[in-house]
Parts: sequence; structure tokens; C-alpha cells
Amino acid sequence: MTPRRADPTDDEVLAHRARLATYVKVGKRVGYGLFAYAVVAFVFGAILGFAAWLVDSIIAAMLVGSVVLAPAIVFGYGIRAAEREERGEARRGGY
Repeated sequence: MTPRRADPTDDEVLAHRARLATYVKVGKRVGYGLFAYAVVAFVFGAILGFAAWLVDSIIAAMLVGSVVLAPAIVFGYGIRAAEREERGEARRGGY
């Protein structure tokens, strides 16, 4: 018999983790989206020439994408580790 997964509304910790998981998902989409924009804009600029506004938008997208994506990735790893520990799985890999 497989263990029943706890309902996030029953436990404050699980509810908080579910909220954080939502923020992580949004953060990853925004961060990766900004990086995708920067790549497309760079290719566009390489073909047609780099206007000042295009270079500024590429730099801004890279900076904001980094600021948004880095914490989203770290928190995502933390959430997955907490869920793994909760299930009682051993950690793969090691230090």
C-alpha cells in the first residue's frame, strides 16, 4: 500500500511549502523567460545591428533574470529535499 500524501491544508508547514513551490514555479518561468528574451534579442541584434535600447534591454533581462532565477532554483532544491526527507528516502550523492 502506498503512503497517503498529506493534504497541504491540514498542516501549516505543508501549506507554506506549497505556497513557496508556487512562487518557485513562477520565479523559474519568469527567470528562464527573461533569459530566452535576452538570447532572442541578442540574435536579433547580431543580425540587424545593436541599437543602444536593444543592448540595454538585453542587459536588463540578464540582470533581472539572474536575480529572479537564482533564489527560485535554490528554494526549489530545498523544497524537493524536504519532500524527499519527509518520504524517508535516502539522499543520493554525497559530500
